[in-house]
Amino acid sequence: MGVFITIGIVLLVFLWVMITYNRLIMLKNRVGNSWSQVDVVLKNRFDLIPKLVDTVKGYAAHEKEVLFHLTKLRTSYASAQSVQDKMGANGEVGGLMHRLLMVAESYPELKANENFLYLKQQVSAIEDKIRFARQFYNDAVEAYNTAAMSFPANLLAGLFNFQQEQFFHMDAAEKSVPQVKFD
Repeated sequence: MGVFITIGIVLLVFLWVMITYNRLIMLKNRVGNSWSQVDVVLKNRFDLIPKLVDTVKGYAAHEKEVLFHLTKLRTSYASAQSVQDKMGANGEVGGLMHRLLMVAESYPELKANENFLYLKQQVSAIEDKIRFARQFYNDAVEAYNTAAMSFPANLLAGLFNFQQEQFFHMDAAEKSVPQVKFD
């Protein structure tokens, strides 16, 4: 009788380990998938930057610093290896995109340019997609981190080296409100 109880307890522990491990794997994969979605939308944003820069460049020749920095950040994002590096490049781009659009507002001919208006609409749509993808990513990170940190799953998470994932935070440039000036 004692042997059956011991076997039952071992089977229950094994079943718990298997279910908990598989749940942590599923949640970790969901974090990876949601980051991939963020990455796709951010790449779309970076693909639009050269078109937007070229359109604005003809009107705002003296704003070369902003245009040069945007191009440089696009390159650094493309070459970034880690999620943290990509998040950093994205944060800087958010602030510069607002600044670039504000520069463009100072040029009446540019504001009426069909290409600029179309690109501005595309940027706005992509920014909305970025917000939704970032929200989904952060929700997936929260679910994963909570599962990995909760007792008794945290014992298994520590044993199998499940590391906490980082939330996607906005940097100061993205939090700042762009200044709109009407001349």
